Amino acid sequence: MTQISMTVNGKAVSANVEDRTLLVTFIREHLGLTGTHVGCETSQCGACTVHVDGAAMKSCSMLALMAEGASITTIEGLAPGDDQLHPVQEAFREHHGLQCGFCTPGMIMAATDMIRRYEGKLDEDTIREQLEGNLCRCTGYHNIVKAIAAASETMAASGASDPTSA
Repeated sequence: MTQISMTVNGKAVSANVEDRTLLVTFIREHLGLTGTHVGCETSQCGACTVHVDGAAMKSCSMLALMAEGASITTIEGLAPGDDQLHPVQEAFREHHGLQCGFCTPGMIMAATDMIRRYEGKLDEDTIREQLEGNLCRCTGYHNIVKAIAAASETMAASGASDPTSA
């Protein structure tokens, strides 16, 4: 067992974990944050996407030890408060960017990173290309793409340069 410490959704956490513990397992089982989903366990589907030091990462392909000292944001930590949604979450709701919801947390985390990296300057082709590592079996992506484009426009109009602080 190895002791690890990091910040998750703005709170300092530490625990003893086996060296082979994946970050997704640590988040779900040790911290009880089950919004981060386990899909393929081979980093193909993106359901486990979280932000590590501000960048989208597939937490099933990363050991918890590798996140030592890092700042992690999960879907539970994205919204600014319990009574309001992050602009990307709101756009997914408004534009019907989800059906079963299994892929949704990973899609939203990937989208917020995409909006940050492209500074809100996104077109449909770029969004589709950037979502290549996130799979959805229900929606056909059309409404997901519309939701990301709408969130990007909303955030650019409001001057939110960092989607995680919107």
